Amino acid sequence: MQLGNSTTSLILDTGSSDLWVMSDQCTTGTCDSSTSVPYITQPNRRSGGEVHMKFGDSKTRTHAAGPVVFDTVSVAGISMADQPFAAINETDSSAVLNGGAGIFGLGFPSQSLVEAAVINNKFDKPETTDVFVANTASAGPLIARMAMSGELEQPMFAITLQRSTVDIGGNEGALTVGRLPTGVDNSSLTWVPVRLYGPAHGGQDPPSFAADEVYPLRWEVPLEAVYLDDEKLPDTNLTGDVNAKGLSALIDSGNSLLRGPEDVVDHALRMISTQFAADPSADPTFPCSTPHSLSFQIGGQMFPIDPRDFVSRGDATNCTARLIPTDAPHRAHLHSWSLGAPFFRSNLVAFYFGNLTHPSVDPPRIGFLNTVPSNAGQLLRDAVQNATANGGRFPSTLEAAPPVMATIHLPATPMTTTPPPAPTVHTQLRLGLATGSTPSPRQASAASSSFASSVWFSVVLSFTVGLSVVVF
Repeated sequence: MQLGNSTTSLILDTGSSDLWVMSDQCTTGTCDSSTSVPYITQPNRRSGGEVHMKFGDSKTRTHAAGPVVFDTVSVAGISMADQPFAAINETDSSAVLNGGAGIFGLGFPSQSLVEAAVINNKFDKPETTDVFVANTASAGPLIARMAMSGELEQPMFAITLQRSTVDIGGNEGALTVGRLPTGVDNSSLTWVPVRLYGPAHGGQDPPSFAADEVYPLRWEVPLEAVYLDDEKLPDTNLTGDVNAKGLSALIDSGNSLLRGPEDVVDHALRMISTQFAADPSADPTFPCSTPHSLSFQIGGQMFPIDPRDFVSRGDATNCTARLIPTDAPHRAHLHSWSLGAPFFRSNLVAFYFGNLTHPSVDPPRIGFLNTVPSNAGQLLRDAVQNATANGGRFPSTLEAAPPVMATIHLPATPMTTTPPPAPTVHTQLRLGLATGSTPSPRQASAASSSFASSVWFSVVLSFTVGLSVVVF
């Protein structure tokens, strides 16, 4: 991605909404250890606002802080002038290590601290959300601005991640903006609605010009059940401080693991690790050569994790699962599960914004396409055998993003395309909401500069970027 005159690699993060990059003013130990290209700050590009962003759950908290600046931002052949983003001068996040320089947040405007800082500074902390919603096209997150500008063929993007250890390969690591990847048809995906949050449940207040609208907070979908080795896992008894109706999952590319309710995760680890079953204080190890299948039922379909993506990297004899506990649901965070990088290595995931000002007109939704081969278990056994014959450790690779590819179509006349199918009314009715206690940035007129986003960083993964843009 190019930000002003700086070109650098960023981590794709569907669990947060803001674009931020390490600046040349960052002198923390984490920044000093970074080999990434920093953004060169210029005082005349500052917005006057600042952000202090918090990431992760209560066990994995990191932060990033700095001024909000405006500059031209380009990705895959398309540029947005005066794009607001955070030029970070203080962080302890590993997002600036391993070849990366920050985060490319791909979430909804309602969770954007950068947009909130811009609006609050420009309009002196407005008391309603009218100006927030009305100004998303000029001050919102990058992909949301592209979608609202009408430049994209569809208001959407899709992600697949490549396996970087155990058995390197699988999906091509790619971000596709404005359409589905070449060769992928709408009908091959399972489309489900994104959860909407009313004000009583931690969502933003609707603007006066759309008083009946309810808005999404993050890429969160209904989750019908979770299975381990074809056995349905029990429902969680941990509901936190809310009475959430229905199980849901955050689809979070910035999370390097799979995270779930502590009681359910403990149950799953006891199923696969005799050592952990006998002693809960022991490491939950199991033989790497024994394939395990963790599957998520979404929209009536099963989406398994490839056994090669379920195991940890390193020792090819005794493995641990890429599955850990996370916080119980709480207000504005009603999800019980967070499906991170292992899920994206096993599935193509398409994110459709729909209508960002009037969601009821064109609701947001997510499409899923499983890519796990039928012989994945045998492929894991083969990978273990190869690793055992070559020193006993799995191979591992790390590549920063290569140069991008862009395809820009300029039709002579306006054109229309078919959007992803809307979820059925039956499916939409499953989206339950609940109560709790922390406002989103747009609920508070000052848009508090501290917000805990459900994201846990992974190392930079190799990906290519393809962009199909239609200019109307």
